[in-house]
Amino acid sequence: MTRVTKFALAAAVLAVALIVALLPRGGDDTAAKPSGDLAPARSAAALQPCPAPAAARPVKQLEGVTADCLGDGVRVDVGQALAGAPALVNVWASWCEPCRTELPVLQEYAKQPGAVRVLGVQVQSPAEDGLDLLAKLGVHLPSVFDGDGRSGPVRTALKVPSSLPASYLVTAGGEVRFIANPRSFVNTDQVRAAVEGAS
Repeated sequence: MTRVTKFALAAAVLAVALIVALLPRGGDDTAAKPSGDLAPARSAAALQPCPAPAAARPVKQLEGVTADCLGDGVRVDVGQALAGAPALVNVWASWCEPCRTELPVLQEYAKQPGAVRVLGVQVQSPAEDGLDLLAKLGVHLPSVFDGDGRSGPVRTALKVPSSLPASYLVTAGGEVRFIANPRSFVNTDQVRAAVEGAS
């Protein structure tokens, strides 16, 4: 092999390595992060704090699943935060019209005596859009951000269907139950009945 051939071969190998290193990685949205300065939007939304990790055993289906708290950006271990007491988990997106109707209903339900904890999971839309929507609706429920792509760690763990919204009851014992009827809540009586029916 001549010196010119060796040089050409080395240059070709380096060029291929550089191209591979610069190619975007597709399909994995699990590391999606909110971008930009969200402080003004967070201040306007005034969300309740995300649940703190409980001393109880984590919810098995969500064990080790993390997401950013929409209200302050702190990383939340969702399985640990939902441990030990019943909770309603609601998956929503800012572009979803039924979600816009349902979020204020969930806010009203959460204020009622005997209501279980409610945790929102924003998906498939930028964090700023979600914060702006919550501020506009006057909804201050604690929420986590599961990325604006087609999938995220919370959605994967819950096996969220393609149509939104989607709600789940997490029991005190750590079981996760999808609420199929109704798929979207229009009043607090429906929320209470669904929670009691799934308990």
